[in-house]
Amino acid sequence: MSRLPLRSATVLLALGALLAVCALPAQAASYRYWSFWQRSGDAWTYAQTGPALARPADGTVEGWRFAASAEAQDASKPRDVPGATSFGAICAGTPPKGNTKRVALVLDFGTAADAGGGAPPAPRTACAQVPSDATGADALAAVAKPLRYNSAGMVCAVAGYPKTGCGEPVVGTSGAAKTADASKTPAPQASGDSGGDGGGPSVGVFAGIAAVLALGGAAFWQARRRRG
Repeated sequence: MSRLPLRSATVLLALGALLAVCALPAQAASYRYWSFWQRSGDAWTYAQTGPALARPADGTVEGWRFAASAEAQDASKPRDVPGATSFGAICAGTPPKGNTKRVALVLDFGTAADAGGGAPPAPRTACAQVPSDATGADALAAVAKPLRYNSAGMVCAVAGYPKTGCGEPVVGTSGAAKTADASKTPAPQASGDSGGDGGGPSVGVFAGIAAVLALGGAAFWQARRRRG
């Protein structure tokens, strides 16, 4: 009975383990958090720049949505408030003022499923009149206090909601807390400071490759010891 060369056997073992790792289904945890959006016409787009860096122009519509989502491309968009879907409707009662700008905001506190229990506040709109150089974060602070941030600058609560927690994982399977109204948006483009799904391998694949290399090295060492 012929035997494979030692190195060939080790390579085949490593390749087999690698194929097994790559065949595993990808798992992505969902997290509860406030996502930041910008509106153009009738469409919401996941913001490519964080609110502390974005400087909306007068007449801009921005949105915030609290929901359980796994990735940016899976995040739930703000739901429209009847009769207040445009800048003109939201800021109708706020006249222009020198050295300021008006930013319309849609604040969607999500659903009971997003909250993991209990009834969140109803979605609402507000018109922020802020200095002309104000950021998206300034506009939010002008109409939705109290805000709560974590040490990394992530928005944890808008208008005091939720009272506790910040980006915690959802217990259960990925996307279990998503609801029928949660529409999907394409992955963010590779620009600005927000991360998108670039289509590369996941962390789990890299970890699997490392494990395969370690397994192959161990097999090679054990084989050498037997031969010695």
